[in-house]
Amino acid sequence: MSAAVLPGDAAGVAALSLAAAAPEHGIASQALLTAPGLRATLFRFASGQELSEHTSPARVLVQVMAGTCEFSVAGQVHLLRPGELMHLPPHAPHAVRAPEDLTLLVVQATPPAK
Repeated sequence: MSAAVLPGDAAGVAALSLAAAAPEHGIASQALLTAPGLRATLFRFASGQELSEHTSPARVLVQVMAGTCEFSVAGQVHLLRPGELMHLPPHAPHAVRAPEDLTLLVVQATPPAK
């Protein structure tokens, strides 16, 4: 895995190059920040790609940066557009389908272990 764009232990700024093309096939990810309890990742989906249903132990925020997607949460489908933000509580089953090229900013927050 490549290093995150932003340092986890200092202030930093990163330009999110939204003009960057989606991959021709598949899904590409870029770690923006990896720090204890927090991870921010930029995902780029080629048109027609799907991410099958899965869960995460983290609380998740998903922001559509470019394109649209069909985002299913516990079987309910939401059509998300640029600028929209979705919250997922921990362990919520979810899936994504990209009917067109798609860029998502995903932020995962995990509480410290007790």
